Amino acid sequence: MTMPTVLVADDDRSIRTVLTQALGRSGYQVRTTGNASTLWRWVEDGEGDLVITDVVMPDENGLDLIPRIKRVRPELRIVVMSAQSTLMTAVKATQRGAFEYLPKPFDLKELLSVVDRALVAPQPRLPDAAPPPEGEDRLPLIGRSMVMQDIYRIIARLTTSDLTVMVNGESGTGKELVARALHDYGRRRTGPFVAINMAAIPRELIESELFGHERGAFTGATNRNQGRFEQAAGGTLFLDEIGDMPPEAQTRLLRVLQEGEFTTVGGRQPIKANVRIVAATHRDLRQAIRAGAFREDLFYRLNVVPIRLPPLRERPEDIPILARHFLDKVQQSGLPAKRLADTAVERLQSHRWPGNVRELENLMRRLAALYPQETLTGEVISAELLETAIHDEPVPAGGEPERLAAAVERHIRQFLNASHDGMPMRDIYDKVIAEVERPLIQMTLASTRGNQIKAAAMLGLNRNTLRKKIRDLEIPVVRGIG
Repeated sequence: MTMPTVLVADDDRSIRTVLTQALGRSGYQVRTTGNASTLWRWVEDGEGDLVITDVVMPDENGLDLIPRIKRVRPELRIVVMSAQSTLMTAVKATQRGAFEYLPKPFDLKELLSVVDRALVAPQPRLPDAAPPPEGEDRLPLIGRSMVMQDIYRIIARLTTSDLTVMVNGESGTGKELVARALHDYGRRRTGPFVAINMAAIPRELIESELFGHERGAFTGATNRNQGRFEQAAGGTLFLDEIGDMPPEAQTRLLRVLQEGEFTTVGGRQPIKANVRIVAATHRDLRQAIRAGAFREDLFYRLNVVPIRLPPLRERPEDIPILARHFLDKVQQSGLPAKRLADTAVERLQSHRWPGNVRELENLMRRLAALYPQETLTGEVISAELLETAIHDEPVPAGGEPERLAAAVERHIRQFLNASHDGMPMRDIYDKVIAEVERPLIQMTLASTRGNQIKAAAMLGLNRNTLRKKIRDLEIPVVRGIG
């Protein structure tokens, strides 16, 4: 039996060699070239059962070659590789008909698995989405880390469908950006994108906001108002902070998802729900289900395709790219051009970023706008200046209690795990309290330069109580006033 032939086009000789050896060991026949014109000639001559092509080649962009290949040989599978690993690359590859997109550097085992699947998978219907908007400056999501590459590939695949998506991530990770990317690059992009934040609307008004109301439906309803479902007809409805939706609204939303239609508040005529739904939350909805605060059946209706957005601290390799992007943006708005010293970049990557990407963007804006030019050395932001700016960063509104709780939860989990290895359970309470009290008192004393009177006032403690805690927790005393 003749084994399938794989056509490889890449201008990097070393990659051609690696793929030839790996595919050959797997039993495939391989033909390689360093340009698009040779690949096109082979395709026109009917050669090959699968194409693996790079994007950037000396004579033609591999993405531009895909539609031509599909016109003459629609059954031929195409796998795209690219070092230009952006969301736009993934979307273009998918929407032009590629079977799979792999960012460079790729995992060889994954590539071989993709080849195996491509040669046996049923022929998919070509996507009918319009071409995505052009321009690197239009990218809604930025990052080259592997975790972001996985997200790009998921988004690219979802642009050719109307599947319901649930985006989960901490505040400031960019959940609405994912929703907008799904809309802007999807087949509903010509329709409206409508967003509603469940946490920002009084619970008694949520049903009216979502589904609209008729005149006279309740006190003050003097006119018929369209709800967000009607406003988003033909487009995308983004339900942000879905975990804050009250139970009665959850029931109505579930009915809409099940039946595909809804009625306005006070109305009787069913209205077809012609929207693609993207929901988002920073909460653990499974925990909310166990607590009886969220309907399990609604969760499974919304969680058809889950996307987890990682916090910035989990992708530090993306921080330099993001920082440069934000500095470029503020320069385009008329603020002075600035760049980061290498030591400043290292400091950014070591920061915990409780406010995630939003915090980083705000920091870059403040560095460009508020710090005088004379504090910079040749337009370069030093690590020392960056340290000052980070300490001046305001806490994101409404976020601190949850972030603190999440951090404490991780520590408690560690203590509980350790308890199974022999640590007495009675020690956990004291250890956790000490973990929180010690840095709290230390940092407060540092901020008052050792003034225990001021520190006690800030903490809301009696001065003698503070002194006892300092002694019991063995906190070094900074000699100063008080």
